[in-house]
Amino acid sequence: MDREEARQVVERYGSMVYRLAYARTGRRDDAEDVTQEVFLRLVRAAPAFRDEEHQKAWLLRVTANCAGDLFRSPWRKRHRPLEEADGLISPEPEENGVLEAVLALPERYRTVVHLFYYEELSVAEIAAALGKSEGAVRTRLSRARGMLRELLDEEGETDVSR
Repeated sequence: MDREEARQVVERYGSMVYRLAYARTGRRDDAEDVTQEVFLRLVRAAPAFRDEEHQKAWLLRVTANCAGDLFRSPWRKRHRPLEEADGLISPEPEENGVLEAVLALPERYRTVVHLFYYEELSVAEIAAALGKSEGAVRTRLSRARGMLRELLDEEGETDVSR
């Protein structure tokens, strides 16, 4: 893959990869690391894709895998002192607290919610990207909606469905 092709892929899919990485990790710096790793793997492997959808699915799958690898990393187990966190900026919260509720979900549910609602992928596309069955994706979506409903009802919010 040449430099121009890589630049085009990053421009086209960079924000999608970052958003999924952020949804999986819940931290901006981890999401940036995962995003960088995904595109490094793309350049190194230079896989041949059948079409745009195949390329998109590959990127989503690698993003999910890289984020999972991050959680298993021994570096992940290191903690920063609270004093170092002073001054770190978090993303702007949504008016109705939905982002906070989504980020509060366990990672396996947060990922499918992100892909379904934010990236607008179908259940079949999510299943292909994550290497899961469509039934497993539907189950995770259903459970995530229930958890979100509970979280948002606690805050006075309603209507988490599609």
